[in-house]
Amino acid sequence: EGRAWLWLLPALGARRGCWLSLSRLGRELRLWDLRFALTMVRVARKARRAGARQPAQTLLDVFTRRARLTPHKRMLLFGDKMSTYEQVERRRGCLALLMGNQPAYVWVWLGCAKLGCAVACLSSSIRATSLLRCFQSCAATVVSLLGVIYCKDAKILPFLKKENVKVYYLSKTSATEGVESFLDKVDAASDEPTLLSWRLDVTCETPAIYIYTSGTTGNTNSQKQTTRSSHHCVFLKFDTVLQYNKNCSISYLFTSFYTGVTIVLHARFSASQFWDDCRKYNVTVIQYIGEVLQYLCSVSQRNNDQDHKVRLAIGNGIRADVWREFVRRFGNTNILEFYASTEGNISFVNYAGKVGAVGRVNYFPQLHYELIKYDVKKDEPVQDENGYCIKVPKGTSGLLICKITQYAPFSGYAGAKQQTGKKQLRDVFQKADLYFNSSDLLVIDNDNFIYFHDRIGDTFRLVYLFQWENVSTMEAEDILGLTDCVQEVIVYGVSVPGYEGRTGMACIRLKENSEFNAGSTYRHVKTHLPNYARPRFIRIKSAIELTATFKYRKVQLMEESFNSAVIKDRLYFLDDRENLYVQMTEDIYNSVKKHDLKL
Repeated sequence: EGRAWLWLLPALGARRGCWLSLSRLGRELRLWDLRFALTMVRVARKARRAGARQPAQTLLDVFTRRARLTPHKRMLLFGDKMSTYEQVERRRGCLALLMGNQPAYVWVWLGCAKLGCAVACLSSSIRATSLLRCFQSCAATVVSLLGVIYCKDAKILPFLKKENVKVYYLSKTSATEGVESFLDKVDAASDEPTLLSWRLDVTCETPAIYIYTSGTTGNTNSQKQTTRSSHHCVFLKFDTVLQYNKNCSISYLFTSFYTGVTIVLHARFSASQFWDDCRKYNVTVIQYIGEVLQYLCSVSQRNNDQDHKVRLAIGNGIRADVWREFVRRFGNTNILEFYASTEGNISFVNYAGKVGAVGRVNYFPQLHYELIKYDVKKDEPVQDENGYCIKVPKGTSGLLICKITQYAPFSGYAGAKQQTGKKQLRDVFQKADLYFNSSDLLVIDNDNFIYFHDRIGDTFRLVYLFQWENVSTMEAEDILGLTDCVQEVIVYGVSVPGYEGRTGMACIRLKENSEFNAGSTYRHVKTHLPNYARPRFIRIKSAIELTATFKYRKVQLMEESFNSAVIKDRLYFLDDRENLYVQMTEDIYNSVKKHDLKL
């Protein structure tokens, strides 16, 4: 380890003038830092070489090569069904995808890639206005719908017809006028390879997939045809069997193309069935998000809790106490916690296994990131006398920003220039520099480990159905603003004792001579917002205060929370049992705190 830093200089680009302080390296770098840095440099160089080829090597090329090398290896396991790499490669498809976790999701997307067609991944939990907004942002010309519930909506099908969008059920027949069947056409399609000429204009900069962020903006992020792999591939082996949970992360599919792993899919997450499935499929790696591991720990103990082959759990959002309890109960499974975002240009991975951390500072010169001082009350970075941002010392939380470069690009959001601009910070440390705003507060300790602290801006984080959801307050505000009685609305997250993350709350100013209609408001948010994005509390105010810079005082509202004994304004609680917003009482407040009423 004493001379290991010598290996690092060529890999870090010393020949291009990137010299690091040897004494600094000797003091702060450890053997695992070197291994990880060297591995990521090797992966990055390989990706750049692939992108520079003519014609460019795309993700489809990587998958096709994998199917050729290991045609009979299991790729997807779903219930009692199994698909090999060759079987998936021969499937055909076309579009905007609206379906849950199932093998068809994979082969439809790959079929579209063979046609040179980008796919927009729509969440199966969204409805009505939110769904129409997704269609508009990606400008899809074809949509595949899983169930009839979407086409029965009075707004969806007429809108799609008006826009000349072709609609298909994922079935062999259709009884709905204007909606065609899809699987019968798949069965009738030729097994001959698609012509390369159909995608001659596809490059590494061509959009391959559109992913709708649930976080910072709720907008569409375009993932390009780049062959740059994620850091997950470094930790997966050829014989890995990877089990997905409720959220089917596209990044793991990309990783499977590189490594040839087998993926186990489930339609929905079941904590009680989880380990039985791991034993059934001989799972070696599991993927988690948010409170998944906590829910596994909450299931009654069994004698065979440690009878499994899982060696690694990859994901984000685990608390330190849950981390320790999971390892104690289910055996010495390694936890690989990471930090990343769909549209972000930076990610961290806790390769050292430090409990509670999301990553570790590493000397990778092409990523120029900093933590800067942020004023949460004013909702803006703090600036010095010259108008530049201020870096925070170790041990202090700061806003994570990363310089936008060719090696760390930020593509922005499809059809949302204004939101793209909000994620870019200019003139940060000098004139004309440009950084990506993560909207996350992080902390770096004295041992260079990185910890997630909180999310700022126009989102709040909550746990819904065993996973973290980042709720866009702007979307919820837009929906509530459409109700007849609402003049002005702010949506924010409040802390509730015993719950991770925050719970949605709306502060509303009514129109003149209008009364709050609890029934119609409930029906409106239920129709237009997914369950996790519906405000659980509503506060009615005669006026909503602004700051000196004409911003809402969200911090003050968040601090006042939903305590009816403190707040003199009318408060309402979303009671799913009554299908209504009911007026908050002291008894309801206490029931929420005691978890007698579930959020």
